[in-house]
Parts: sequence; structure tokens; C-alpha cells
Amino acid sequence: MDYGTLEALSGLRCPAHGSHFADRPSDLATMPRAQHTQPPTSPAKPSQPARASKPAKAAAATAQPPAYPSIESTVGQTPLVALQRIGAEANRARGNVLLAKLEGNNPAGSVKDRPALAMIRRAEERGEIAPGDTLIEATSGNTGIALAMAAAIRGFRMVLIMPEDLSIERAQTMKAFGAELILTPKSGGMEYARDLAEKMQREGKGRVLDQFANPDNPRIHYETTGPELWQQTAGRITHFVSAMGTTGTITGVGRYLKERNPAVRIVGAQPSEGSRIPGIRKWPPEYLPKIYDPAQVDELVYVSQADAEQMCRRLAAEEGIFGGISAAGACWVAQQIAATVEHATIAFVVCDRGDRYLSTGVFPA
Repeated sequence: MDYGTLEALSGLRCPAHGSHFADRPSDLATMPRAQHTQPPTSPAKPSQPARASKPAKAAAATAQPPAYPSIESTVGQTPLVALQRIGAEANRARGNVLLAKLEGNNPAGSVKDRPALAMIRRAEERGEIAPGDTLIEATSGNTGIALAMAAAIRGFRMVLIMPEDLSIERAQTMKAFGAELILTPKSGGMEYARDLAEKMQREGKGRVLDQFANPDNPRIHYETTGPELWQQTAGRITHFVSAMGTTGTITGVGRYLKERNPAVRIVGAQPSEGSRIPGIRKWPPEYLPKIYDPAQVDELVYVSQADAEQMCRRLAAEEGIFGGISAAGACWVAQQIAATVEHATIAFVVCDRGDRYLSTGVFPA
């Protein structure tokens, strides 16, 4: 078909015949629609991810991975929280603040995570023990759980000795961490358990870490718990209250706080006559822990089992703090102090969690 024929059919003139399409825009609007039809296009292919260049691949291959923390690094730096309801009105009127140090937030659930890990690590550093060795310890529960965890982390066999009347939850938790458990008669108490541990060591059955005489116990509280309390209160702490078991916490924290401010009062919570409060002991003179330094403690206050258990329930129901019975005993003592002072910042240790005492009946079903 020649250009003349094309012009006749379309009514348009070709540029070769002396005209331009742009000269007659109206003709474009009247062109048959088929003349505007575009050829069909094939479906778009999914986009492909950009390929890394060879230098980028090489850099990724040689980059150091992130330094992830281990479970050990989660011990310590526990929260310090203010009580909101228990004794709140009276404390506000006196200008007092009561603070709870939540040691149950440690990975094995108690303040004993600190000395347990410290005793094993420092014994290793001194060359006294090595992974694979057998460790032995008499415990009322929390130290045993913490040692079982620390032994699992660092590769030791752990044998724990504890009175048979302590809560089943504690025994189960120790076994969960792989520890072997020896139960002693209730009548013998912790004294019998400690004697048995020493006997086993003399027989060559393992190494006793001895939380009651090991200076690494109060040392870790001097190095960590005390400084944390000082920093968290911005140096405003006036009273520190701790339940007394091995006495490692009160001795180490007391020493640190008194170095920072000799006016800080260090108060120990002990069970009243006839009371049995897990984690709190009034030791006979011959069994008094060797690490205990009475010069660091200003006052001892006695708490009954009934008062400690009632405060345990109140902490959970009124404050949302699910602590153990010894922690509640320390809280009860802190409240007694608060009733006699003004403008005080009183901190107490919530040693562990309440779920370790469910079988004792302290929390009614």
C-alpha cells in the first residue's frame, strides 16, 4: 500500500507529502481506537533480591558475631521497688519510704545466686577445684538451688544435704538442675546437715564450699549488692534490713554501706523463740557462721512465724510481690522500724520467690 492510499484511508497526510501530524491535533482525536491499541505485554516477573557484591560477602564472612550474654551475666542488678500500700499512709505521714530489693529476679530465683556463683568461680580461679569435681554443701534450700544451677553451668557434680522438712519445691528444683540430694532428719536441723557435709569431705567424697565460713560469700555482697543499693537510692538509704541465715548478705552489704555512710543502720531479722522460718536462723554459739561480723550489724529484731507468714500473704495480695517467708519477715521488721523513725529510706531484701513455699500451706488454696 502506497502513501496516497494510506492518506485516502486515514484522512491524514504523511510528513513526506508536505504536512506533519502535529499540525492537525484534532485528527488524532478522531482516529479509529484500534490505531491506539498497544501490543499486549507479558506479566511482570517477580523481583529478585539484589545480590550482594563479592566484597560485601567477604566482609559478612569475616565479621565478628554479636557477644551474647550467658546466664551467668544475669545474676545481680535486681530491681529496687517502693511499697505502695502496706503501711503507706503512716509512712507518708512520717516521710518514710520502704523499698524491696527483688532478689527473686535472679536466674535461679534467690539472693543466693550471687554467692553460689562467686564461690565456685573463685575456687576455680585459685585452682582449688576443676570442672568434673564433686562439690558438697549443706543447705536449707536457696543456696542449694543456686549451687545446683552454678554447678550445671560450670560443669561440676553437686551433692546437696538438707533437712527433710524443707519444702518439696526446693528439693525438686535442685534435682531439676542435676544435683544429687541427701535428706537428713528433721530433728537434727541444719546443724546435723553441716556436720554430715564435713564428714563426707573428710572421707574424700568431695569438696565442701562451706557458705557459712567462705569469705567469698559476704565478699560478693560487698562488691555487688551493697553498691547496687547505694546507687539505686542515690545514697539516700538510711536503714538496711536483711533476714539472717548464713549472714553473708547482711555482713557484706553492711560493710559496704557503712563505708559509704557510717550513719546507715544495719538491722538483722531473726526468728522469735519457737518460730521456724525457712531461711532465717538464730544459731547456737558453736554453729554461728564464721563469716558473721557483728560489728557490721547495729540491731537484731525478732519476728514470729505467724507475723512472717501473714506478711508473706499481704505482700502478694496487696503489693503484687510474691516473696518467700524470710523476705516477709524482713519486711515485717522494716515496718516496725518505719513506725519509730521519720524521713527514712528503708530497704529490705526479698530473698526469694513465694512459689518455693506453695506446699507449706502459707498460701491457702
